[in-house]
This record gives sequence, structure tokens and C-alpha cells, in this order.
Amino acid sequence: MGQYSEPLAARFADLAGIQPGQRLLDVGCGPGALTAELVRRSGADAVSAVEPSASFAAAARQRLPGVDVRQSPAEQLPFPDDTFDAALAQLVVHFMTDPGQGLRQMGRVTRPGGIVAACVWDHAGGRGPLTAFWSAVRELDPAADDESGLAGAREGHLAQLFTQAGLDQVQPAMLTVRVRHASFEHWWEPFTLGVGPAGAYVASLTPGRRAELRERCRRLLPPGPVEISATAWAATGRA
Repeated sequence: MGQYSEPLAARFADLAGIQPGQRLLDVGCGPGALTAELVRRSGADAVSAVEPSASFAAAARQRLPGVDVRQSPAEQLPFPDDTFDAALAQLVVHFMTDPGQGLRQMGRVTRPGGIVAACVWDHAGGRGPLTAFWSAVRELDPAADDESGLAGAREGHLAQLFTQAGLDQVQPAMLTVRVRHASFEHWWEPFTLGVGPAGAYVASLTPGRRAELRERCRRLLPPGPVEISATAWAATGRA
């Protein structure tokens, strides 16, 4: 997903109006795609990040020395009230155990009038980066969970969650990036690593079913280089 999250990070930071000199928080930083963009704009000493996965938190620390990276869920942010000028969550809300609580925590640690922002791939509308993969899965396994029901993955839901979390001046938005894969194999290989819901699904298959899914995906994609357009729903609000 880093192939998509890195170009998305720049557009997401633009949407949130991130400027030099701001104190920033990346919630659910993963290995640091958005964190790196925030560091580029404000410097490592102005950026903090939280991540519930120990391995991802360690990767972010190694990648971005000087950033305060803490292992913590979004629902229990380890910072005092009004600490940050902006708190951002890129491709994270749909994985929160309690998205409403996570967003309330983001608002709590953001100064009054500061920005809270989040984005989630459009899994429900069929415009996310995994659309071809899940379309192939549904052809073979109609009962499979394709991520379309996750929080924020359908039009309007992320902004609704922001409003329910008590954030002000909520504005919905849409962000789109395009990623070029050199070949079908380059597109397919990350699914075999067992990361995220798609990777977990592939890992659960027998070798025969995995090969069948691979060929079904191949038929849904163009030959040669594979270019994917990926759209995320986004929302911003004021603490």
C-alpha cells in the first residue's frame, strides 16, 4: 500500500493545510508514509506519531530519526489536551476499533481551532486501489469480506463520523492518485505478503485457490504495465 499512500500523503497534507512551524500528529502512522511528508513540511522535531503495531512503530522510528513515535492505539492517545496544531489519520479510521473514540481523541489533543483530518479508500464505491483484487475475489467467493463495509469507506460516512465526534466545520473531500506497476507480477506480489485484509485473504487460500485467484485478477487487468487510479474519501474538521 506504500506505493499508493506515499503520493496520497502529499495531497492529504495539502488538503489539511499543513504549513511549516505547525506541531503535527500522525495517528496510525504505519511505517511512516504520511509522517515523512509531515517531516518534510515542518521538521522532525515538530512531528509526533502513534502506531499500535510494534513492528510498524519500529520501522517508522528507524526511517525518521528525531520523530517522537509511540506505540499506542488511536483510542488512547498519550498526549495532553491541545498539544497539536493538526492531527491527521491517513488510511487508518477504518481499522480503528472504535472510530468515533479515535476521532474524539484526535480532537482532544488538537488545540481549539486546529485541524483534524482523515482519509479512507473508496472501497464501497469501487474506486480504491484494491478494486480489481476484490472483484476477482467476489467472482470466486461471493461471501468474502471485501472491506466495503468498513468505517469511512463509503461516500459521506467519514464526514458523518467527524460530526458525531464533535468536530466543527466538517468538510468532505475526495483525493485521487495514479500508480503505475511495471507488470502484472509487480502488482500481484504484494498480495502474497500477508499484510492487511487482502494479504490475509490470500494467505488463507490453498495453493490451488490462490493460483485461481491470481489468474482471475490477471484477466481483469490490462496486459503489460498496470496503471491504477485510486480514490479516497477525506474529511477535515476543527477541534
